[in-house]
Amino acid sequence: MNSFRKSRSTKNKRRAGFRTYRRHLWVLSVLAATALFLQIGDARAAELKLLSSIAFEDAWHQLKPQFEARGQKLNLVFLPSGMIEKRVSAGEDGDAILSTADSLERLTRDGKVVGGTSAQVATSAIGISVLKGAPKPDISTPEALKRALLSAKAVAYSDPAGGGASGIHFAKVLQRLGIAEQVNAKAKLGRGVPNAEALVRGEADLAVQQIPELMPVAGTELLGPLPGELQHITAFSAGVLTNSKHRKAVDALIEFLTSPAAAAVLKASYFDVTPPVRPSRLTK
Repeated sequence: MNSFRKSRSTKNKRRAGFRTYRRHLWVLSVLAATALFLQIGDARAAELKLLSSIAFEDAWHQLKPQFEARGQKLNLVFLPSGMIEKRVSAGEDGDAILSTADSLERLTRDGKVVGGTSAQVATSAIGISVLKGAPKPDISTPEALKRALLSAKAVAYSDPAGGGASGIHFAKVLQRLGIAEQVNAKAKLGRGVPNAEALVRGEADLAVQQIPELMPVAGTELLGPLPGELQHITAFSAGVLTNSKHRKAVDALIEFLTSPAAAAVLKASYFDVTPPVRPSRLTK
């Protein structure tokens, strides 16, 4: 009898242990499924806030739907590059930025952009546009450009105080040519707007900006890039902000921006696209 009771007790313990094991296994399965769901949700359904240079505004008309077709949403905020740096430095929330490579380097040093995530997306030259059908002055040399700027009734360019890369550089060009006072006396300074719109409104004869920002303005045409040593090629990069809560989704965004599909759109938008410099490590 005692032997029977012992055998029964042993069986009951085994059954209880098996039930406990099954419960633990079920809990682990639920936890694993939840983690997977959260990962998928982060990578596929997150709404990402991207602070983008206004130079890319026209390109984003095509890039945004292409990226969102992958299951993510984008909240785009367009600002001059200098303003992006200022707002991120002040602690603005967001997931990623697309701005000048110099800005990303400084923000990375300051701990605002995750180290190792910056990837070059495109480069751009600064150009000058005129109203379609208007006279086309020679700007092929520094001296020719100087004459054209002095002859113009008004010149539209980005306000350097607004943080636009083209405006900051063009102000230096005017200083170098020795005509800053004369040109600024008749300048139409813009902030966060296509400067070529001043041509259409009849407010200026010449408009200066990044070429991808000049080209989309209807009724205007590109006169040409700044000549030779007066030119400045701006490199634009994308990076992950340290306060992003959607790291995997941002990694996917940067991967997209350095993809052949994005390169085709950027080329059509008058950017120069070199083989992308991919980040050495996107995910910790």
